[in-house]
Amino acid sequence: MTDDAGPILDNHLHLDPDHGRGLEAVDEFVRVGGTHLIVINKPSWHLGVEADTGEDFRPVFERTLEIVEEAATRLPGTAWAVLGVHPGLLSRLVDERGKSPQEAATIMQEGLEVAAEYIERGQALGLKSGRPHYDVTDAVWDASNDVMRRAFELGAALECAVQLHAESGSDFTTVGQLAADAGLDPAQVVKHYASGDLEGVTPSVMSDRDRLRVAAERGAPFLMETDFVDDPDRPGAVLGPKTVPRRVDWLLEDGHEAAVRNAHVDTPRRVYGIDTLDTLEPVA
Repeated sequence: MTDDAGPILDNHLHLDPDHGRGLEAVDEFVRVGGTHLIVINKPSWHLGVEADTGEDFRPVFERTLEIVEEAATRLPGTAWAVLGVHPGLLSRLVDERGKSPQEAATIMQEGLEVAAEYIERGQALGLKSGRPHYDVTDAVWDASNDVMRRAFELGAALECAVQLHAESGSDFTTVGQLAADAGLDPAQVVKHYASGDLEGVTPSVMSDRDRLRVAAERGAPFLMETDFVDDPDRPGAVLGPKTVPRRVDWLLEDGHEAAVRNAHVDTPRRVYGIDTLDTLEPVA
């Protein structure tokens, strides 16, 4: 690990101390130089919650905040929570529980409104929303966009970021315009699992070398993530908690100091209003 790398933020991962590795994954991240985490609540049904109202999401959010508080004590920096409703829930509500697309959308919008309470109180950093990354009917697609628009409206009212789980692609200018129409700066819309050349909103780039090389050379604002799922039934899924610090080392060795500062200092400040430098404990 390079001593002067500064703060190292994983912008999107999950922690599940009840069913997964939990704080052990945090310790692993720290051992290879990681300093800051943005923890996203797991999909509600992964925690045994089958929601019928917005209030049903509250235990998911409360447990995530407990995890984040515990993680923060083990980091040389700190951890923040992003709370919301996974867009895949809409299909689950329609296909498995017989809800109409609009009924499902209403439940999810109410869940976002509950998540917004925690942001308003300063307990969470932003909202999670999006739309399916797989083929759905027109009715489900339209309802999903209604949910996403509500997230943008809440983000605008709270002046907070919205992280999106959405389809792949490099042109999200239309989504950025939907956010702008709702009063939210498109720079505060973060596309999770993004490519390095994403346009229209801020990319949270999956930390494989090819994507990061594109992002680093492009020079536009970007974040780095693993989407670590912390699921013992999917041990090799996505990327592990060591990945972001190791990719930072690789970027520095390749001469991309400006890109590292961009992803771990400048863009977090621009998108979330957080300071990863001031929240980093000095090395003894």
